[in-house]
Amino acid sequence: MSSGLVVFLVALPLCLGIGLASTTIDGMPGLPNAFSGIIAGVIGGVVVGALSKSRVGVSGPAAGLITIVLSAITTLGSFEGFLVAVVLAGCIQIIAGFCGLGIIGLYFPSSVIKGMLAAIGITLIMKEVPHLVGYDKDFFGDEAFLQRDGHNTFSELIYALQALQPGAVVIGVLSIGIIFIVDKWLAPTMKLFRLIPAALIVVLVGILLNQLFKSFLPDIYLNAKHLVQLPVAKNASEFFKYFAQPDWSFLSNRNTYGIALTIALVGSLETLLSVEATDKLDPEKRKTPTSHELKAQGIGNVLSGILGGLPITQVVVRSSANINAGAKTNLSAMIHGLILFISVVFLSKWINLIPLASLAAILVFVGYKLTSFELIKKVVKLGIDQSLPFIVTIVSILLTDLLSGIAIGLAVSVFFILKRNFQNNYKIIKASNGTEQVMVLSEEVTFLNKGSIRLTLQKLPKNSSFTIDGTNCQSIDFDVLESLHEFKEFEAKEKNIRITFINIQNINH
Repeated sequence: MSSGLVVFLVALPLCLGIGLASTTIDGMPGLPNAFSGIIAGVIGGVVVGALSKSRVGVSGPAAGLITIVLSAITTLGSFEGFLVAVVLAGCIQIIAGFCGLGIIGLYFPSSVIKGMLAAIGITLIMKEVPHLVGYDKDFFGDEAFLQRDGHNTFSELIYALQALQPGAVVIGVLSIGIIFIVDKWLAPTMKLFRLIPAALIVVLVGILLNQLFKSFLPDIYLNAKHLVQLPVAKNASEFFKYFAQPDWSFLSNRNTYGIALTIALVGSLETLLSVEATDKLDPEKRKTPTSHELKAQGIGNVLSGILGGLPITQVVVRSSANINAGAKTNLSAMIHGLILFISVVFLSKWINLIPLASLAAILVFVGYKLTSFELIKKVVKLGIDQSLPFIVTIVSILLTDLLSGIAIGLAVSVFFILKRNFQNNYKIIKASNGTEQVMVLSEEVTFLNKGSIRLTLQKLPKNSSFTIDGTNCQSIDFDVLESLHEFKEFEAKEKNIRITFINIQNINH
């Protein structure tokens, strides 16, 4: 229960912020408000949480899809048309899950996943500092380095320091202090503070302080723009107007299908990355069946699109908060979704008293937990082939966005993978006569090994003898076989090199 409450407090501003950012387009009237993010959060928690076999993963709207959502709505000219694309994207994910395509997630290098976690932590801290001091110009959950107003992550910190809100600073700093004291000293020694999450204490203290400011220090009182702003429905009829319905006529628009495929690809990639990261953070190191996760996400997206919500993915920040709060099963994800729903239906008036600075403090602590300096030191000690992709991934995510940074980190990691394949496909030993050399091929030789083998052969001295032994080789790529035979027939004869093959099959030209 307590971990579900903590995730709710983390997810609430993210759902609102991402929902508002995803549906804010100049010159296009009729778009729904931030409630579309809440719908995605509720479905991600209750539905995907129930169907997923990830015990600690939490799903909801993702900041990484905001650009795609805005572009899609602009292209189609209709939010209701965009919802059709969300439903189709969910169908594509379900099909991908049944086809076993979740296996792609198993091929992300560990160094890149660890770099992603550290980068998300650093980004989270830097992005939440402005909210911590009352500079609430940008939405919660923003991950991109470059922002729509022309600012970036670093410049935003400067603007924030020039626009401090004293009330927010007091609440924000005090909130961080409370969280660290409870986490480091009180929770380990006192059972009461293991039952009552620090995040709840922080929220209650923030509300109380701001009400005291209102009564005794009105100059630093935080008004509505510095507080949570859940939509408040006056009656049931107004509440149901928050739900948009898909316009199925857009099934005849070919752009809908391209957008659906894009949402499915990007959403699935973010989910698979989050699954890998979350499994690494899980203290029990349980492994999530990735293809099943694609099915769960697909069902969630179908329902979200039908009810007027944004696309859903599994999200690292929420999952990390869930793990830090001590979650053991997916019940906490479901509870967080239920609390989101209850808060919108019954508690909007009270939820809207929560200062954004209090929630920013909770997210800063989540970022601090993700940015493990011990992890950074361990990865650096593993050598350049692990540390360089790790560092490049961190820097790239900080200076671009999550998916672009991952792509750059993957490119560096692939370079080292190719380099290892280039070096470790054979060994050179002395022949039994003690003078000739023998190239002993490894169990599997692929086209990636062709270059290094060919370079070794080209360095053989004239008038020498050389043996290539394929006895241990279970599989040898045709490209390599062809290269070996070509060398023996042409270059070796020109240099008067005697080449002997042992268990190397012939090829027909």
